[in-house]
Amino acid sequence: MILFAFPEFECTAAGLRVSVPRLTAGKFRSNRFDNGELWIQLETPVAGEDCAILGSFTPPDANILANLLLAHTLRKEGAKRITGILPYLAYSRQDKDKPRESLAAAWTGALARASGLDRVITVDAHSSEDERLFGIPLISLSPAASFAAALHGYQLAGATIIAPDWGAVARCEALRAAAGLPPAPVPWFEKHRAQDGIRHTSFDGEVGTQAVLVDDILDTGATLVSACQRLWCAGVEDIQIMVTHGLFTGTEWEELWSLGVSRIFRADTVPVRVGADHARDDARIVTLSATPLLAEALAD
Repeated sequence: MILFAFPEFECTAAGLRVSVPRLTAGKFRSNRFDNGELWIQLETPVAGEDCAILGSFTPPDANILANLLLAHTLRKEGAKRITGILPYLAYSRQDKDKPRESLAAAWTGALARASGLDRVITVDAHSSEDERLFGIPLISLSPAASFAAALHGYQLAGATIIAPDWGAVARCEALRAAAGLPPAPVPWFEKHRAQDGIRHTSFDGEVGTQAVLVDDILDTGATLVSACQRLWCAGVEDIQIMVTHGLFTGTEWEELWSLGVSRIFRADTVPVRVGADHARDDARIVTLSATPLLAEALAD
């Protein structure tokens, strides 16, 4: 299989090539004409070959276009099968069919299919609805084993594992199982969205003085800030956060440090934004590698 990686994922690509011996590096050039149009040129022949693209659909939307144009070019040049490796599947939260609103999870899947992708491998898709809506095989990998290793490595196995909403309960259960903890009900918050923001109301379960909040995405941090406010007021002394995708948008998430949060674990599914030095250089943010997960999926 020939692996084509966009520059921001070259470290991950190097790790994949070491872990999966049958992967070889594909070379391509991506640029823009003077009028702004994207342009792709392959430097590696691909006719009859299995190919994979390691990249991102994250904003700005030029990332989507570059990935799709590369896929279309590989298909045009005779690639046998094309796998999109998108560690973070942006737009996956738009997975509910609401009147007069976009359904972007289906839209990105339609674009991927039309551009020649045969399947997509991602880490921790937002919901099972994404797999149904995507239109081509969408393989969602669980980061539970990586988080379980961190749970034991940082002596957190005795902490209460909590879901910030019902949708995160399954992730907490997967973490408990991967960590070898006995099955137990997962405490979770009831979450409401209102015009003035996110509010957590009732809490189902019990929590000790140390808690681990588990979720798939830390974007602006609004959900986690609201949950931590409730936990902090309830007397929880130390809060650890485990999120698959750390986007760190804006500055609201920084309030977490004043609410008893001592550490945030994130997988390296998306590079921390350029300019977000307050997130990239903070020693309290621990980055876990998603490379072993991706390598295992590609080796199958």
